[in-house]
Amino acid sequence: MVKSIAIDMDGTLVNKKQSVSKENKEAIEKAISQGIEVIIATGRSFEEARYALDEVDIKTPIIGINGAVVIDTEGKVVEANTMSYEAVTQAAHILSQHDLYYEIYTNQGTYTQDKDKSIALLVDIFLTSNPGADPLVVTEEARKRFEVSQIKIVDSYQRLFEKPEIEYYKFLVFSVDFKKLGEAASELKKLGTLAVTSSGRDNLEINALDAQKGVALEKYLTKRGISMSDAMAIGDNYNDVSMFERVGRAVAMGNAPADIQRICHFVTDTNNENGVAKAILKVLED
Repeated sequence: MVKSIAIDMDGTLVNKKQSVSKENKEAIEKAISQGIEVIIATGRSFEEARYALDEVDIKTPIIGINGAVVIDTEGKVVEANTMSYEAVTQAAHILSQHDLYYEIYTNQGTYTQDKDKSIALLVDIFLTSNPGADPLVVTEEARKRFEVSQIKIVDSYQRLFEKPEIEYYKFLVFSVDFKKLGEAASELKKLGTLAVTSSGRDNLEINALDAQKGVALEKYLTKRGISMSDAMAIGDNYNDVSMFERVGRAVAMGNAPADIQRICHFVTDTNNENGVAKAILKVLED
């Protein structure tokens, strides 16, 4: 019996309009009404996640920034998994050596050195999840999300590294040069202190080793006496693998890459066909 459902956002819960459908909302509410613990597990920051969830009045705990933070329904951080200062500076050095654009997610917000590239990164994430979406509409949504996220522009990341009060959650890296991304990913993994995943073909997501969706989900559920074998996870990309590997029922979206679909127990419809709702209703009927 499924006692908990963890749901990714981009490419999963939200559709090409970057919104949660009525069908998905109602399925989530039905699961909650039957005593199932529903958790949103996303690479987004809390502010970005709430932007879409508040529109449909969904209130659930959020595993944010790939597991770097866990936030309860009242908006309180109940767990944080940060990168060490040494790991952060090593990662920044490697990324700079490869001339890669990146943003830094912290306890003080998200930082970029280039607003246009930050918006381009959001557009890429949206289009990767929704290849058929209108680029003009997507760009407008990306601009809105940039403002909602309250991304801060700085001249130099070195100024952040000099502030002891800042805690580091994630690097989000973007490039259309796949060779550069691959080389940087290999070097970052060799450090042995970082989790390196992606949520799109043109990006890397870098977190502390414990800041993975699956690790955070397992910790969260264990505290509530729920076994991972009684949990279901729904997602579409590589930063969802740590959940898929741990839960009793792994569900890939119909728009997920083929290798993601292969490692899951079953495949639902796409994010534009209410795949989340269909997966939830299927498990409620079992």
